[in-house]
Amino acid sequence: MGNSQKLEQAFAMFDAANAKDPNTEVVNGKTYPKELLYAERMTATLNRFEPNATEALQLTARCQHICRWEIPRESYEMNRTGYLLWRQNLKKFHAKKAADILTQVGYDQETIDRVQFLLQKKQLKRDDETQCLEDVICLVFLEHYYESFLSKHDDAKMIGILQKTWKKMSEKGHKAALELHYSEKGLQLIQQALA
Repeated sequence: MGNSQKLEQAFAMFDAANAKDPNTEVVNGKTYPKELLYAERMTATLNRFEPNATEALQLTARCQHICRWEIPRESYEMNRTGYLLWRQNLKKFHAKKAADILTQVGYDQETIDRVQFLLQKKQLKRDDETQCLEDVICLVFLEHYYESFLSKHDDAKMIGILQKTWKKMSEKGHKAALELHYSEKGLQLIQQALA
């Protein structure tokens, strides 16, 4: 099986897993399983941001949140420690799920190891692909989820979230983020966060 066939098969299996998400999101009147929509947004953003991404990076972007609903945030203490533990355990969970699917598709161990490495965001700021993945995650947040966050949090909290997001991104990521379309309030808060 050629690489592009394997990639398509892996995407189909990731998508089938994410299609089981009981949480939904409505976009332009159509209802989508939340994590399936997120996966499609990750791929679309990666294709724009880094059109020559390696196969491992393309696979990672598509399964970044695979079956995330199976480990709900509420199953951990609702504080900073609980949040960080949840995030750590999610990374391992996603890496295991992805490896199981990639093994079924017939990927070699080197590719599987690389996807697991990237999913666990190892060597951020030092590994170019980990950094690219982080940029894409931040861009997907800013383009698709940021505006709805504005109504849930006060300005001070949002400025803090934006500053943390910005800190994780590369120069190239910053440039792409500033080219996105925001509401007047959304743009104002970004300007305040960067001031």
